[in-house]
Amino acid sequence: MSRLIGPIRQLGFVVPDIEAAMKHWSEVMGIGPFFYNPRVPIEDYVFEGTSYEPHNSVALANSGYIQVELIQCRNAVPSCYKEFTDAGNWGLQHTAYWTENYDRDLASMETEGFRVKMSGKVGENGRFAYFDRETHPGTCVELSEVKGPKGRMFDLIRAASEGWDGQDRIRPFPDLSKI
Repeated sequence: MSRLIGPIRQLGFVVPDIEAAMKHWSEVMGIGPFFYNPRVPIEDYVFEGTSYEPHNSVALANSGYIQVELIQCRNAVPSCYKEFTDAGNWGLQHTAYWTENYDRDLASMETEGFRVKMSGKVGENGRFAYFDRETHPGTCVELSEVKGPKGRMFDLIRAASEGWDGQDRIRPFPDLSKI
């Protein structure tokens, strides 16, 4: 457990082919089901102080307490993901900590010397920040707000993984406005 903001809750993998990655993780690793969104609606996206419109596909599944996130960038918008792949990497790109008190935990991370490099929002109460790798070489650290609809979606994903029988391995993201 982190002495700053609790346990790691998510491992984020940047992949060149998200469909192949979901197949591998579910069929070979036995993890699923994956909840897939071919174009995540990211609002207020900023990278290094400049706003952009990213097009990222994301798939989420749980293995016990840990959520596995698969990410494929579909455009060339600057991001921590693109920096990672431009350096010749694929695979584990970030570890994420979840919070229901985003402002407090963001301030705590900044007090510890972490610098926000990329941020945005997915739905209500779904803010996120990726910190510069200077304090965590090789991969990024993410702080992800998980209260409200996004938190309920993450609970739904974890519940679906418990006792999963291998069927129905890819499912659509639930509508955040309805959960």
